[in-house]
Amino acid sequence: MALTPIPNGALDELARDETSRSKFLRMMGGGAAAAGLAGLLAACGDDKSLGGQATGGGVDPGPVAKTGGDIDIVNYALTLEYVEARFYKEVVESGMIKDRKLLELLKQVGETEQTHVETLTEAVKDLGGQPVDAPGTRFEKVIAGGEGQILQVAATVENVGAAAYLGQAARIESKDILAAALSIHTVEARHAAALNEIAGRPFKGGDSLAGTVPDGAFAKPLSMAEVIAAAKPFIA
Repeated sequence: MALTPIPNGALDELARDETSRSKFLRMMGGGAAAAGLAGLLAACGDDKSLGGQATGGGVDPGPVAKTGGDIDIVNYALTLEYVEARFYKEVVESGMIKDRKLLELLKQVGETEQTHVETLTEAVKDLGGQPVDAPGTRFEKVIAGGEGQILQVAATVENVGAAAYLGQAARIESKDILAAALSIHTVEARHAAALNEIAGRPFKGGDSLAGTVPDGAFAKPLSMAEVIAAAKPFIA
């Protein structure tokens, strides 16, 4: 697939400039980062989504993103992290998870999401923007559905989160913000893989390695519109 990063964006510079690419890879950890970057560039192609709009690198930015650049992208990610952090907090406090190991895992995931909230809040401020407020959420019915329902929603939230970061990567202008987004993306993807497995989600073909490689060789990005639609049931 062809790379279609936004002109003058961070990925565009990384693709064109060997010096910037080398500096970025050193900052992100050398050889492992090189492999990840190669996969990211391949994933940020010109695949089309519903309505003929592109996803990932080719996504139609829409009116908000066109005017706000990195600030709006980070605030968008911050909103998702608010939702994730609140979900795990409510789950842990509900007492619905009886298995101690599972409860500890969900608690740790929630703490990670809260760290993302704090990091992205500071990133918006560093960019000169105003961090968005946390949205109201509604997870009462999910939690009341018990452990199985909680795990299914947790897996959904993490898969959407990982795809959301990938969907914006090619539009980010700041290399610092891109590095942060990639770092968070890989954590969200690990959360998703673990929760897919625990929730018993099979990937294509129905193999027993439930959900650990759902997209094949390359992760599937989601556009802002697709992510908002997926998150809408949980936002009051």
